[in-house]
Amino acid sequence: MQLLNRTLLATNYFLSFLGLKLLGTERYAHVGEHAFDQGLGLFAGLNVLPKCTALSTYSYSLDAAHLLRLQEAFIRHVLRLGLCDGRIVNLDFHTIPHFGDELVLEEHWAGARGKRMKGALTLIAQDAQSKLMLYSAADIQRDEADDQVLAFLSFWQGVSQPLQSTFIFDSKLTTYDNLSELNRQKIKFITLRRRGHKLVEEVARLAPWTRINIAHDKRKYSQPMVHVSTIELRGYEGELRQLILRGNGHEKPAFLITNDFETPVELVVSNYARRWRVENGIAEAVKFFHLNALSSPILTKIHFDVVMTMIADTLYSRLAQQLRGFEDCDAPKIFRNFVKGGGDIEVHGDIIKVSFSKRAHNPILRAVPWQNLPGAIPWLDEAKIALQFN
Repeated sequence: MQLLNRTLLATNYFLSFLGLKLLGTERYAHVGEHAFDQGLGLFAGLNVLPKCTALSTYSYSLDAAHLLRLQEAFIRHVLRLGLCDGRIVNLDFHTIPHFGDELVLEEHWAGARGKRMKGALTLIAQDAQSKLMLYSAADIQRDEADDQVLAFLSFWQGVSQPLQSTFIFDSKLTTYDNLSELNRQKIKFITLRRRGHKLVEEVARLAPWTRINIAHDKRKYSQPMVHVSTIELRGYEGELRQLILRGNGHEKPAFLITNDFETPVELVVSNYARRWRVENGIAEAVKFFHLNALSSPILTKIHFDVVMTMIADTLYSRLAQQLRGFEDCDAPKIFRNFVKGGGDIEVHGDIIKVSFSKRAHNPILRAVPWQNLPGAIPWLDEAKIALQFN
């Protein structure tokens, strides 16, 4: 096979990283395992993938502006395809641990490990309905954390018009001053109120309480008691709607606050209860896309790694939507049943023929209306792709 491009372009590097992400390759230092895989090289527009040092050097040549433009272009395309609507967006911080001495990083709370540890603080925004990642910001300093919700707002206003979204996050993500700014920008939000001993003690004297039903099949405590009131908080301009929940599976009541006075109580509680989806999405990225592998001998720019994870996760979701009976499956299951395995690739002029080995799930792949999907590969000079299932 002839080298398709003697000078490595940004597209070649990008596709090389993406190919490794889609294969769930543990740490980029293990790229040597695919050094002689001509099929993976063809995907990147090369004979074979670049060496580890070249990949690492490319990732560190990208600054925050490059990565922001990449995210903006990708999410605009996602919205244009209708893969998500962005009406409800979950936001959460995640600490990507680092165990080596190569990087100078602050210590942050790592919830999955239950302790503070050195790592890169990362903000991830996720569409609540489709569970797709919409935005990421990595290596956030402690004094920058409170304003990250406004940074996401600026990003979201640039890619989603008209903007009609509700942001959902926990009490430690930002300040009451920034909540005021969200309200001024006409952005609805649902978050937790920071509760103290005095606030908890006053709950016993409140009335009336109403039992509500949260429509969720797998929720154990689906009928909590709720008390609704209107409050004012120091640092926040205006009034807030407060929902206090008891009987939700926790010893202490939960205090939800929102600037949304119109949505029914059951829906407000249900929307916040689904915030755990972003945590599940992060857990999947850590497990399959190896987002936490910062101790690799070949370093990759943290934010670039997170953005590539976001793109790979969306592509797996897009593939799942085409597979009958597997529409809601996660990336590991789609990889195990449809991606992992052997096959043959033949290149004849401008036609790339891919023959899949015999597998139990091939009938599902054959049922996909491939004729309705793009049949040319833009980065390979519009080469046509032909799929054959044995």
